Amino acid sequence: MNQRQLLETEQKALEINLDPQIYGTFAEIGAGQEVARHFFQVGAAAGTIAKTMSAYDKVYSDQIYGTEPTNRYVCEARIYKMLTHEYDLMMDRLRHDRPKDNFFVFADTVAAINYSRTIKGNGWLGLRFQLTPQGKHNDLVLHVRMLDNDNQLQQQAIGILGVNMIYGAYHYKNDPETLLQSLLDNLKGRIAIDMVVLDGPDFEHVDNRLLSLWLVKHGLTKFTMFDPSGRSTHPSEFLYRKAVMVVRGSFRPPTLVNQDMVETGYAAFREDPNTDPKKSYLITELTLDNLKESSGIDERDYLDRVRLLNALGQTVLISNYPKHDDLLAYLSEYKVPKLGIVLGVQQLLEIITEKYNNNLDGRLLAAFGEIFTRNVKIYVYPAQQQGSEDLMRAENVPIPEGVKFLYRHLLDNGQIVDIEGYRPDILHIFSTDVLARIENGSKNWEKMVPERVAELIKKDCLFGYPSETLEFSY
Repeated sequence: MNQRQLLETEQKALEINLDPQIYGTFAEIGAGQEVARHFFQVGAAAGTIAKTMSAYDKVYSDQIYGTEPTNRYVCEARIYKMLTHEYDLMMDRLRHDRPKDNFFVFADTVAAINYSRTIKGNGWLGLRFQLTPQGKHNDLVLHVRMLDNDNQLQQQAIGILGVNMIYGAYHYKNDPETLLQSLLDNLKGRIAIDMVVLDGPDFEHVDNRLLSLWLVKHGLTKFTMFDPSGRSTHPSEFLYRKAVMVVRGSFRPPTLVNQDMVETGYAAFREDPNTDPKKSYLITELTLDNLKESSGIDERDYLDRVRLLNALGQTVLISNYPKHDDLLAYLSEYKVPKLGIVLGVQQLLEIITEKYNNNLDGRLLAAFGEIFTRNVKIYVYPAQQQGSEDLMRAENVPIPEGVKFLYRHLLDNGQIVDIEGYRPDILHIFSTDVLARIENGSKNWEKMVPERVAELIKKDCLFGYPSETLEFSY
């Protein structure tokens, strides 16, 4: 990643205006024409702007871009309709007259904070752009949460972000990590970008799962996710008012135990009488702390993990929430009615012990209440006790004496439950052991992981198997 000079928003807009090959349309819904305004104000806009528009009225918007089946106008589907409609118009009306230009369309659909503060402020921003005249287009699409507590400040932030997107797409096209970081230029602490998609013929080498990691790593967000195909997705598109189960782990690599935890835990979650199986969703989570090593984050190792999780059909969440209560607080924003967390019994013991040791000043009940709210249930997967054939489970975990009464209350009320139907024959398997066997060239690790995982590790030489070095790129 190259060092770069931090430019003011006006300087970025002027450089774009003075580039004779960049020409495009601005279509903005919801927060006014905040992005286009920057390009008009710095001068020389005639060389950049083909058209600006704001279809603020829903009837007009529907006539131009079509209706939304969900009746939601601040959504991913809307931003793509806007980009497609406006880009096709430019190509149809201007391509013949401007054959040497790189066309772009910038679009946004935004709901800024309202007077009563019931809407916090969020939006979708998209950029469809060419990097070579007559070339095929690329797309850069973001979801953003605005953090300013004022409507005008939020609109101002959207204007700055839009300029950053256009400037970054053309000036940092060969360095996608810098492109992402530049989105926060002059915006630190004012926005959070919790989803990004960058695709097109000029970015075929870019793995969007790596972009998701960079969002969290560089502080653009604390929470982002992608679906089993590896495509970035946003929680608002599918988690709203759904029952959600989260399985947190290292998955380095995913073993038969990890698979069993997911399957048995999710089965128990869906069988709960308070869960509607048709409105339930499963997520596997990797935290930034879990990905860090002494030398930082190994991006190749990260991609190996998430590729295998995706191959097993998992939606993956990347977060900077080392504490479970922070994760719960974030998910509550999507009005999740019921949340399940699958934990190994050792993880449960660590959480209980940490809460106890850090809250001996009388805040114990409040500390436990941060996790064990009424809509949260923890499903506990057993482990073999060291040097014994006995199993450690939620019922017999050796918790501190001072918290036994409270812990018993959580067990009796069903907020902590033991998983049933697990496979006792695989409890001896640990990811660290499997990883060591892979790296050492041992032949007896394949039966310790799902068949599909073993196939991909050998086929694509994941986790150092075999010892040859593969070329790594974005």
